[in-house]
Amino acid sequence: MLGSYTMFRIGRFKELSRRVKVTRRCMSTNDIRRNFIRFFENHDHIHVPSSSLIPPDEDGSLLFTNAGMNQSFVYIQDRLEYNKFKSLFLGNLDNRWASLERAVSYQKCLRAGGKHNDLENVGRDLHHQTFFEMLGNWSFNNAYSK
Repeated sequence: MLGSYTMFRIGRFKELSRRVKVTRRCMSTNDIRRNFIRFFENHDHIHVPSSSLIPPDEDGSLLFTNAGMNQSFVYIQDRLEYNKFKSLFLGNLDNRWASLERAVSYQKCLRAGGKHNDLENVGRDLHHQTFFEMLGNWSFNNAYSK
């Protein structure tokens, strides 16, 4: 049995919901990507554009770019330079990269196998794909350490 207070709350909600028009807008892929990048740029991250799906010849460790951390190029002081994010993660830095503290990216990725592959599910639903864009924000050189 509903109490009078509960009935009042339900009635009040119905009354308010009639007065307030709620509109739902679906966000496009471009909207999601743009909002993600803009948020982190507003928090002092450098936007790193997506690298090619095929890594440069200098990187013999991958056949395809399979994750956001495998970026091949990055902008340092408005200049495009070759680098792999993974060298930053592994601590293989030279002086050119010592100044990079925060980055944001979306990286085109291709998965064709690996430790956590679920290729048998590709095409069965909308969640399992071989091609996707990975959104990422990165903090290097203890940028957020206190």
